[in-house]
Amino acid sequence: MSALTRKAWRDLWHLRGQALAIALVIASGVATLVMSQSTYESLTATREQFYRQGALADLWAPLARAPDTLLAHLAALPGVQTVQARLLALGTLGVPGFDEPVRAEVVSLPLQGGQPLLNRVQLRSGRLPAPELDNEVVVGEAFAAAHALRVGDRLRLTLRGRQRWLRVVGVGTSPEYVYQSPPGAVFPDFKRYAVLWMNRHAMERALDMDGAFNNVVLRLLPAARPAAVIVGLDAALARYGGVGAYGRHEQTSARYLEEEMRQLRTMARLFPAIFLGVAAFLLHVVLMRLIGTQREQIGVLKAFGYGHRALAAHYLGMAAVIALLGAGLGIALGAALGSWLAHVYQGIYRFPFLAYRLSAGAIATGAAVSLAAAAAGALMALRAAASLPPAEAMRAPAPPRFGPTLVERLGLQRWLSQPARMILRDLERRPGRAAFTVLGLALACAVIMVGRFQGDAVGYMVDTQLSLAQRHDLAVTFIEAAPRRVLFELAALPGVREAEPIRTAPVRLVHGLRSYRTVIEGLPPAARLRRPLDARLGAVTPPADGVLLTDYLQRMLALEPGDTIEVQALQGHRHVREVRVAGFVHETIGAQGYMDLDALNRLLGDGDVVSGVLLGVLPGAEADVYTRLDRRPWVAGISSRLAAVRSFYATMGESLLVFTWVAALLGGVINFGLVYNAARISLSERGRELASLRVLGMTEGEVSALLLGQLGLLVAISLPFGFAAGWGLCWVMVQGFQSELFRIPIRLTTATYAFAGLMVLGASVVSALLVHRRIARLDLIAVLKTRE
Repeated sequence: MSALTRKAWRDLWHLRGQALAIALVIASGVATLVMSQSTYESLTATREQFYRQGALADLWAPLARAPDTLLAHLAALPGVQTVQARLLALGTLGVPGFDEPVRAEVVSLPLQGGQPLLNRVQLRSGRLPAPELDNEVVVGEAFAAAHALRVGDRLRLTLRGRQRWLRVVGVGTSPEYVYQSPPGAVFPDFKRYAVLWMNRHAMERALDMDGAFNNVVLRLLPAARPAAVIVGLDAALARYGGVGAYGRHEQTSARYLEEEMRQLRTMARLFPAIFLGVAAFLLHVVLMRLIGTQREQIGVLKAFGYGHRALAAHYLGMAAVIALLGAGLGIALGAALGSWLAHVYQGIYRFPFLAYRLSAGAIATGAAVSLAAAAAGALMALRAAASLPPAEAMRAPAPPRFGPTLVERLGLQRWLSQPARMILRDLERRPGRAAFTVLGLALACAVIMVGRFQGDAVGYMVDTQLSLAQRHDLAVTFIEAAPRRVLFELAALPGVREAEPIRTAPVRLVHGLRSYRTVIEGLPPAARLRRPLDARLGAVTPPADGVLLTDYLQRMLALEPGDTIEVQALQGHRHVREVRVAGFVHETIGAQGYMDLDALNRLLGDGDVVSGVLLGVLPGAEADVYTRLDRRPWVAGISSRLAAVRSFYATMGESLLVFTWVAALLGGVINFGLVYNAARISLSERGRELASLRVLGMTEGEVSALLLGQLGLLVAISLPFGFAAGWGLCWVMVQGFQSELFRIPIRLTTATYAFAGLMVLGASVVSALLVHRRIARLDLIAVLKTRE
């Protein structure tokens, strides 16, 4: 072992506390990077494997009814490789021992039995229904787990008003339903939404669809252009009630999964940059201080023939050791967090498998970025060491030049005690270091706020969308549009206090060269149970002669109030009309339009009809109303608003809580590393001064107050900047997470600011206590012997 190597290890041991604190900051950044990248890679590999094994379709095309003989024509369309016709239906499900409404999406299996050609069922237990039996069903794994269903259990299914008892013969999942959210909802509801697979014969009889289908999925040839195939497919299905084909990018499950993976990519870039930037600053300060105290040693080494490269390699090697220690800890922590995150994702996205793997690429990236941060932090210190001539290095450094501080020039010193003046004087003489410390502490506070922010934002989304905008108790969806007089029948049910009609129509909005497929909801005048909201959360009534659009559609389609937009109806007579944009509403979930119900019916041209009814129900009457609705043949589904809220917090609340504490822990690490290093460096630089004050009669507490009071002032100054940085970091995250599915609003509660501030103060107190122990053990005689 060379002399420089032994010196490096001795120096690292002497700086072990500071080195460990820096390594922990590096570890936090590397852990975030490794967790995000490894989870992203695992999700990507799992998704591609499951999509391939399950033969996920490329295109979906819902329609009203078409004969099976049409399949030959569809298969002959240019670019089509495989066509699979099937039946899809919405119904209600009765689960023994569970009284709340359950919406069921029922998918047919092939007539001859066995697996479908596309969107296959991955069985987790049991088997597929026998072709000759009508009372067997495969249940989605998420719903089965939520209700502890097993093979052999019985369920009551209502389709078109016809009830039948079914026996569960299998539990499975499909690449088509990786993310299982009810139609029109954003968050999954495993207890109140089920996916079922039944025999085609049984569904044909229940739906009166012998020899016909109402949904078709297609696999395309590798070189085919989906947009061109969709044009031909829509033309072929137009006369059969087609509502427009769409690809994977518009399929609900695939879209949500892609959005989640995009958020992981954003996290993998944003958070490591913060942690590693702080680590680079800490390394720079520590090495600059070390080089300052080792001037004589550097001079002697240069006099004995050690060149610039040898000395640079010496200090760079010390930084690399700290970086590699942090990288090792970070990779281990990142792997543990990634494994946990993969487990969370498997609970939300129902993959039959999710093999988490820590790839060599993630490990290499973590090590590389930590070494790069160490090199960046050591660069200025290396230049300082290399530029010292031997003769100058062997002399003591020139004492710093002092002058009146700003406080003294302003004449404010008489209002301050002597310790306070000493604290302010030291901060003003090193403004750069103080500014970087404040910046690092502010970033630590910002990271903690990000963890709490997601809970605030999602809670705001739920409150505004499911409490202010939607105020109904039950939403009833019909199989097809029904005359408005059905409203009076439902309003007369015992327990119903209020009923409002609603119509939802699929449309394509076109403005210039931009278009978007969505729905328009028709609402009655002065609606109370469903109210679009403006940016100030005030209710907005759709006008009689225009359409209201969400502000997201305003940006997407480049619209202004008063513009004319082309509305292409995708069902019924498929009219194309020019409609005036009357205004915009603010919504965080979905991207849709609103019209007056009568105006929408006139636009569609099929009479005074509604597609559903919103009900306000008396307390305690929900179960009875649900039972009465379940008997009606034209009811396709029933959903409870309050149940959706409870389901969200039961499904997503735990993961949000864990993420909050992980972010708080990582932010606390930054805070601890900064405060501890700043205190140790100040103690090293001012040790003789503090010891002199002890000899002159100051108590241990008074001397500690000088050093720790300075750090406390920096922490106090950093908090307002930390709150501002936290808001800014949340804004950056929001911009990266925007999509047509949902927009996370920037909402930070007082509790979030208080939580972040307390976490910063707590980490600072821990750091201060550790440094106070060193002040208490200060060797007064040894310090006073230090050469001037």
